[in-house]
Amino acid sequence: MPRRRTTPRVGAVATRSRLVTRRDIELFTEISGDRNPLHYDVARATASRFGGIVVQGGVTTAVLNAVVAEDLPGPGSVFLQLDVRFLAPVRPGDVITGTVEVTAVREDKPITTVAVRVTRDDGVTAVSGTAVCYTEDLS
Repeated sequence: MPRRRTTPRVGAVATRSRLVTRRDIELFTEISGDRNPLHYDVARATASRFGGIVVQGGVTTAVLNAVVAEDLPGPGSVFLQLDVRFLAPVRPGDVITGTVEVTAVREDKPITTVAVRVTRDDGVTAVSGTAVCYTEDLS
C-alpha cells in the first residue's frame, strides 16, 4: 500500500551518517566534471589552506538529500531551496552525519522549512544552513 504523506512537526529531527571515500570523489567527478586539483593532487592540496585532499561540496551535502528524501520530511520530498555555508573541509576517511530539523511547516501546502547541518566524526560542523522542501503525496 502506498505511503501517505504525514505532516512533519516543528522540532522533528532526522540524521544519516556515511563514510566518505576517494571513490565518492571519483563518482562525483564522473557526474559533474569537477576535476579541481584540491580533490586529486595531494601535493597541491597539502600546500593549500585546506592542508590536504578535500571532497567536493556536492559529495558533502549529498547526505542531506538522503535525509530529506528518505526520512524527514520523507519520500516524495525535494529541495525547493537550499542555502548552506561550507565551514570546514571534509576528507576521504571522514564519517559525516547529515542532520535535518524542522523549523516551520506550511498548513496550506506540503512545504517544510528545515535547518540543515553536516558534521564530521570529530564533531566539527562542515556545512550549516537552511532548506525549503516540497513533499509530493505519493499515495
